Order: sequence, then structure tokens, then C-alpha cells
Amino acid sequence: MLTGLRLENIALIERLELVFSSGFTVLTGETGAGKSILLDALDALLGGAQGSQGARLLRRDAQRGRIEASFSLAPPVRDWLERQELEAEDDELLLSRDWRLQDDRLTSRHRLNGVVVSRSQVLELRPLLLDLTVQGQTQQLGRPGQQRRWLDRFAGEELAGALEASRAAWQHWKGEADALARARADRDRFARDRQRQEELLAELEAAALEDPAERQRLQGEQDRLAHGVRLQEGVMTLIGRLVEGAEGAPSVLDHLAACDQELQTMAGLDAGVAALHGACAEALAGLQDLARDLDRYGSLLESDPDSLALLQERMAQLKALERRHGQSLSELIARRDELREQLAGAHAEAALAGLEAAEAAARQRRDRANAALTQGRTAAARRLEDQLMEALRPMGLANVRFAVDLTAAEPGEEGADAVQFLFSANPGQPPAPLVEVASGGEMSRFLLALKTCLAAADPHVTLLFDEIDAGVSGRVSGAMAQLLRRLAERRQVFCITHQPLVAAAAQHHFRVSKSVEAGLTHTRVSHLRDTQERQAELAELAGGDSGEAHSYAASLLGAGAPPVSGGTPRPSPR
Repeated sequence: MLTGLRLENIALIERLELVFSSGFTVLTGETGAGKSILLDALDALLGGAQGSQGARLLRRDAQRGRIEASFSLAPPVRDWLERQELEAEDDELLLSRDWRLQDDRLTSRHRLNGVVVSRSQVLELRPLLLDLTVQGQTQQLGRPGQQRRWLDRFAGEELAGALEASRAAWQHWKGEADALARARADRDRFARDRQRQEELLAELEAAALEDPAERQRLQGEQDRLAHGVRLQEGVMTLIGRLVEGAEGAPSVLDHLAACDQELQTMAGLDAGVAALHGACAEALAGLQDLARDLDRYGSLLESDPDSLALLQERMAQLKALERRHGQSLSELIARRDELREQLAGAHAEAALAGLEAAEAAARQRRDRANAALTQGRTAAARRLEDQLMEALRPMGLANVRFAVDLTAAEPGEEGADAVQFLFSANPGQPPAPLVEVASGGEMSRFLLALKTCLAAADPHVTLLFDEIDAGVSGRVSGAMAQLLRRLAERRQVFCITHQPLVAAAAQHHFRVSKSVEAGLTHTRVSHLRDTQERQAELAELAGGDSGEAHSYAASLLGAGAPPVSGGTPRPSPR
């Protein structure tokens, strides 16, 4: 519920502070007095009036402006605040927007309970607080999906589960469909490049690539072949010193064998030498192993120029492959294996078949969810038709026909239904799209009836009607007044009106007037607290300050109009 509104330097208002109550509230006044300023202010507060519109909203010659509104907290708003990690204060939500003009540049900032919030957050919060309806709101009716969204709102919780299931099924199908589309695109792209891929595979197969470390291994073999003679000389020198000796001198092994013999003799005399003898025997065995390994290594050494040439040719081939394709040997082997699978086609086709099956299953699930949603919408549409016609007939539309037309549409997150409201106000005229055939007065009555039907689904949102009763007869305006009054039993309702019948049905009455002081125009808002004030205003609406007008106004207030609200408003200067 909107509990208060405060304006500073907005349009013709220098400063204004109002307090509101639940029930049915009307705002009346002469044309041009500034009644719509209040609705424009609320629209701007909730994310409207961007750019030049905001500049026009700021009072002339003012450098700063402010709009502030307070709302009592309803459960949906509390839930939204929790999701946004924002705190509520004393069961109240205080929303404000400040404008500042500096160096010919206008900036604005939204705050919620003192915390700066973004415009996108405010726009998300807006439908939880206010629902604004103006006469001939054909633009809103014509928005894509708007009539479907209204039908879903009317259905309420009983359709919410089916709508969520349909949304989840569509998102799952979309993921599977996108994966399948990518796989098919990859397959098609590969098919276009098949000849080039086959040539690449043939090249890699001809290279007989197996070992990712082949180049390093071949490098070692090349070094060994290139230095074979020098390595053989080294082996002969080592074996000569270890085994054969040099220039008639005993070899290393001969010396070590003599040492072993001497330590063995000493160990027979002193047991403490046994450990030394063991160490010597171990060294002797190690040198003997070394000599045998050197002999085997020497026998493997070659100095074959033909073998060296072949080895160097293979290394050049591998190096050229790596340079030409910009990949290492291990990457080329992996690429060859990948090409084998792709060109064979078995793996790719199996993967594609799996994706096709997954997409088909997801599509069936999506279609089942959409069918259930369509069934729920169809049932809700029949109820909406009955309730809307019941609300429309008392408002001078006794012959009205209304239908909700559901047709198949491209599946999306909101299901697979296109919803269109069909309307006929005259006998013999077939129902046609509402936005095409309804007059301004008929559209006003339709919107009022629709908002009445939606009231049960959104019991916490404040409704604002801007001259929705314009252009209708007295009898019709009386029916609209009663409908607004019944609507206000469940919702807080505001209505800007020029109809005395509507104003008389309100529980709270505010008068908007305009005055000129020192060459400046000011808009004032007065809370009409007693019957005499209301009677005077109703007489003005009925035709002026005449005896007949006052008698008519008195009869309206005496014929069951509600008593005036006794709340005391805050001062509302200028």
C-alpha cells in the first residue's frame, strides 16, 4: 500500500507532502491543474522519466528535485528485498529519486531505504508496488505477449507450476538443441574440408609417427654415430688401463687383485681387517663389471656413413613436419589419431546420433510441458471470459462478447501459446482483436474490468487509474464507480476523475488546484475532510456553483456515498 508521497521542485509543485490510506481514493480538479503530475511523479519514481522527460519534470529554475514515496510491506515485496539482500525498516519501504542539475547536465539517483539502487532494480520492483492504467491504453495491450501475461496473472498460483515446468523444459531443450546444432556445424565444416584433411592424414601416416620423443632419441644416435671413432678409441684406452696394463706395467685390475690378496692374508692374522678386505673385494668386482660393460659398449659402436645419412634424413623429415604444421611431434601424433577417427566416421556419427536422441527427448519433454500449460491456460481463459463479461455488462455493454483466443506459437520460455483478446460490443458483429475494434470508452471499461478480474491474483499491488472513466455516460460512470469501490475492498485504488458519481463513491478525496502568485504558477493538493468540502467539489464537477449542482452533489453524498476519511494529512503547501 502507498502510504505517503513527498515532492520537492517537481513540475508546478515546490513542496508537497501527502499521507494516504487504504481503500478508494480520488483526485479531482480542473483540467490543467496538475492532477497527472502525481501519477507522473510516481511513474518517474519507479524508473520512468528518463533523459529529457526527467528534465521536463524538474521545476523551472530549480537545481535539485526529489520524489519520495513510502509503502507498507507486502509478502512479495519482502521476498524481493531478501533476494536483493536489502533490509526492510519498520515494516516500511521508502523509495526516493533525486535529480541534480549541474553544468547543464541532469543526473538522478534512486535510493531504497537509504541505499542506492539501480534503475533495473527499481523496474523489477515496480510491478510489485503499482499498476497504472490510463484511458485508451492500447499501447500496453499491443505489446508482444502482454495479453498472455495478463492471462497468466489471472490464473495465478494454479498455473505457476505449469509455467515454471514449461520454462525449465524449454531451457533444457534449448541447451540440447544448441549442442546438436554445433555438432552438425562441425560435421558440415569437416565435410567441406574433407579432401584437405585426407591429404593431411596421408602425409602423417606416411611419416610413420609413433614415438613423441623420436627426435630426441635420434639426436642421441646421431651423436653416437658421428663420433664413433673417437668413442672406440676411448673404449680401447679404458680397457687397456683396466685390464691389459700399459707399457708392460700391471693393469688396474692386476693392482686391485694384488691388494685383495694381501688384505686376505692380513685378515687371517687380524680379524679386524676383514671389513677392509670386503671393501676391496667389492671394488674389484665393480671394476670387473665396468670392464665387461665397456667391452659390450665398444662392440655396439659403429662408424657407418650410410646409417648416419639415413638417420639425419629422418630427423630433417620430422623437423620439417613440425615447422610446416606449427605443432610438436606429440601434437602431430594426436592430430593423426583424431583424423583417423573423423575420417572413419564411426565415432562422429555415434556422437551425433547420441545428441540427436537427447534433443528429441528434450523436445518431447518440452512439448508435453507446453501441452499441460496450454490446457491450464485454456481453463483460465474460460474463467476470465465469464468474469470479464459479468463485469462489463453493468457498464453499458449488455451485448458484449469477449473471448480469449489461444493459437499455437513458436515454443519459447513462456510456452507455445499466442493469446489474443477478441471483443465485440454490438450484436451481429463478430469478435475481433480488442485493440482494433474497441473505442476509447470501451477500452476504458475493458481495462477496469480486467484489473478487477486480476485483483484476486495480485491483492497487494496498488491500482492507479488516470481518467479511465472519461467519455462515458452518467449511468456507465455510476457502474464504474461501484466497480472501483468493490475493487477497493481488496486493493488500494487511486483514480483521477472528472465524474461526480465516481468521486462520490470514494472513501478519500483530494482536490488538486492551481494558482498564480508573483507570476509563478503553483499546484496545491487539498485533502477534503468533511462533507461540505466534498459537496462543493462534487458540485463543481457536476456543472458549477449552482443550486442544482449543489443539490445533485448533496444527493450523491446522501445516497450511500461513504463517509469521509478522518485521517489528518501533513501540511501540503504549494
